[in-house]
Amino acid sequence: MNYPKTILNLIECFKKFPGIGEKTAERMALSTLEMEEDALNLFSKSLKDVKTKIKKCEKCGSLTEDKLCEVCNDKNRDHSVICVVEECKNVILFEKIGSFKGVYHVLGGLISPLEGINPEDIHIKDLIDRIKQEKIKEVILAIKPSVEGETTALYIRKILEGEDVTVSKIAHGIPIGADIDYIDPLTLEMAIEDRRQVS
Repeated sequence: MNYPKTILNLIECFKKFPGIGEKTAERMALSTLEMEEDALNLFSKSLKDVKTKIKKCEKCGSLTEDKLCEVCNDKNRDHSVICVVEECKNVILFEKIGSFKGVYHVLGGLISPLEGINPEDIHIKDLIDRIKQEKIKEVILAIKPSVEGETTALYIRKILEGEDVTVSKIAHGIPIGADIDYIDPLTLEMAIEDRRQVS
């Protein structure tokens, strides 16, 4: 005997989420039967609202329900410092840390000629426009240390050579508590390049 079609459909829906396999999707679908109606209605409404209410900030490209996100709207932030990230979720990560007081720019991807992603396919032009229009003093590149990340960072640095703006990059290296024997060569290389004087 199989589940009724409605439950099978729900299982298939849950399986579309990253990291959710058949068994987990089955448990999730069955657990909705135990939910209070109010909780289920909120769950259903939230799923719909995510698709209809969430959009990209017109300035930085982060997630918002309004024209501008909370960070871009915040007058207490340092709007002369932009942290450039690959995806919206990177903004959330930095905001959870709470130490960065500037603003952000979401590229929406990284340059990858092998995958057919060129500079004009991501939001580099918007970044350059912001730098020229908003009197930006510093651009912090917070992009992952991969071939695509390094290519993107190099491209942005090259384009900004003629501009009166400081371009910096977050340090990459060996995590605290990590055993150096298990560190990959690229991370070791980055750690050497980003070394700092201790005395």
